[in-house]
Amino acid sequence: MERLLELVKTTDSISAAKALAERTDVEAAQILAAINPGFAIEILEQIDEERRPLIAAAAPNGIGQLWLNDRQFEEGTVGRLMERPLAVFRPEATISEVIDALREIIKKTFVVYVFVTEADGRLVGVVAFRELLFASKDQTLAAVMIRNPFALSPNAQLVDAMREVVTRHYPAYPVVDEQGRLVGSVRGQVMFEQQTFEISAQAGSMVGVEKEERLATPWLQAFKFRHPWLQLNLVTAFIAAGVVGIFQQAINEIVLLAVFLPVLAGQCGNTGCQALAVTLRGMTLGELKPGQSKRLLFKEVWLGWWNGLIVGVVAGTGMYLMANWQDNPNALLLAGITVVSMATSCALSGAAGSMIPMTMKRLGADPATASSIFLTTATDVVSMGVFLGLATWLVLGG
Repeated sequence: MERLLELVKTTDSISAAKALAERTDVEAAQILAAINPGFAIEILEQIDEERRPLIAAAAPNGIGQLWLNDRQFEEGTVGRLMERPLAVFRPEATISEVIDALREIIKKTFVVYVFVTEADGRLVGVVAFRELLFASKDQTLAAVMIRNPFALSPNAQLVDAMREVVTRHYPAYPVVDEQGRLVGSVRGQVMFEQQTFEISAQAGSMVGVEKEERLATPWLQAFKFRHPWLQLNLVTAFIAAGVVGIFQQAINEIVLLAVFLPVLAGQCGNTGCQALAVTLRGMTLGELKPGQSKRLLFKEVWLGWWNGLIVGVVAGTGMYLMANWQDNPNALLLAGITVVSMATSCALSGAAGSMIPMTMKRLGADPATASSIFLTTATDVVSMGVFLGLATWLVLGG
């Protein structure tokens, strides 16, 4: 079981579901109960619909039913990470009664706080074990509880919840609905683990690596995850190649242009990636507020222009020296074209780097999904198109 648990923890949800398919319902439930609740739900969703209730019913302490209920919440929300709180009592319960009940509860599950609710389920207080230790046995929970405790909403996005809890550092947090009724609890460790995973998966998503893929994912499943994005990348590469093909005559007449195409594409691509990284970071941390999109776009365009202009002067100097060495009569003009092309292309690349993730989000997709593929296409088309277009127009008169 230990080897199976380690495999499930380090692989994707599809492969994990296949590994559990040959196990009994009880064994599958034990494995799912030992991992992150959010990941357990993802695995459960990959299992046959007829078998899900059977595995949920075999889970200890009734947490299986919570898995089924948590599926109603969107991926990336607090509700997906909830656990069932067992240490729940009424305000009038005495310390002696609570301690006696906890002796049995802690044999089944890990308890951090005692949650105090009214008869209608509304959360009215939280009691730490320290308070139980120093309180008199005949005192009630109402006398020692922390009233109006901090709580999370099950519909809250994980990144928003993380901003709220980052200064609190509690071991666990109650989760309440709109009426203030206790619907579950979520461990701080689980939230931080999930957020760390989301952030770590972002780099892979940018280049078409599904966030589900892990180190232990079988090669065939990894192939299925990655290959479609490589096909998309090939299609977008053909678009960039088509731009070069349009200006084939200019390249044939001025071979030196081909030498500087990778230079422009590389610089513009890096400029776009810088803008993309900053934009994604701002979106992940919730720093990109409504109405700030235009301001961010202008900033990245302005940064791209000045970075491109300075780099373009260096590249233009290189173009002039090479063209002059080849006795090209248009050496100075080609150098000027290189400077202008670099500045313009980098400005447009900065715009693309900031706009692509924001556009993906507006379309309802993960902002990081394959963003690097789309960005590479945009920067290649822009840099090559501007450079070859100016050369054709100004040097060849076409």
